[in-house]
Amino acid sequence: MSQLRSVVLGCGSYLPARILSNDELARSVETTDEWIVQRTGIRERHIAAPGELTSDLALAAAKAALANAHVDASSIDLIVLGTSTPDQTFPATAVTVQAGLGITQGAAFDVQAVCSGFVYALTVADSMLRTGTAKRALVIGAETFSRILDWNDRTTCVLFGDGAGAWVLEAQEQPGTSADRGILTTHLRSDGRHRSKLYVDGGVSSTQTTGHLRMEGKEVFKHAVAMITDVITDAFNATGYTAADIDWFVPHQANKRIIDGSAHKLGIAPDKVVMTVDRHGNTSAASIPLALADAVADRRIKRGNLILLEAMGGGFTWGSVLLRW
Repeated sequence: MSQLRSVVLGCGSYLPARILSNDELARSVETTDEWIVQRTGIRERHIAAPGELTSDLALAAAKAALANAHVDASSIDLIVLGTSTPDQTFPATAVTVQAGLGITQGAAFDVQAVCSGFVYALTVADSMLRTGTAKRALVIGAETFSRILDWNDRTTCVLFGDGAGAWVLEAQEQPGTSADRGILTTHLRSDGRHRSKLYVDGGVSSTQTTGHLRMEGKEVFKHAVAMITDVITDAFNATGYTAADIDWFVPHQANKRIIDGSAHKLGIAPDKVVMTVDRHGNTSAASIPLALADAVADRRIKRGNLILLEAMGGGFTWGSVLLRW
């Protein structure tokens, strides 16, 4: 029996021009390139220029995705933007992108799930496409985490960077089997008991300030692999696929040790893992679409490939998406 699937038509990305290396960071905080690389795998990250906003990054990525998909912005009737660093408290950064693209129809809104933001945004868009609420969607992950970092805290400032990635998705009729193109299954989780392990110590209602990112690194690492494998197992159970069937594993780019540990536990071969954390750092909601765009650009990812996405973020939130490119 046929069914609607959310099929990816194209993808795009954007990284700010400024690159901040580990060696440059070591001149301002007590750290070394060796220390950062050994613990995280990160060598450099991109930092937004003064006056360069999350919406600017998102708009550039969106334009790249539309060009890659060969579709006009006027055909988009849904924009879902995952971010924890919006331009303003309101309106949603998504409507700024909508206006920047000259789109005057449909809906645009933000989703806030920290590093799981793109997975959450994809899941929301997929639900709306499959039910006929929208026909063609732009899903974006965009962050300027450099604006919420304490640059005197060496345990956090070395980890994060800025960037944006975007996908164009379209509702298409498919045969209704696990061999379909498009998103096959999505699985989301959250557990608010862990909120104090990764959070920002400011907010509109609490302090009336933006605040800075705070993290209990060991606690986050301890929970990460177990939580990630949980939702991936759910994806396999829902589709009948196994780790051996995966062509590419595109995880949230937080820490090389977490990525390696997750792939090993799931039995996914290292040569099937897309990794950009060394060049981008942790770009939160932007990390998955940035990594995937990188693998599409160098032609690793091809049409028909089975792709597994996963992410975990503050909250804790976590989730997975299994799709055929």
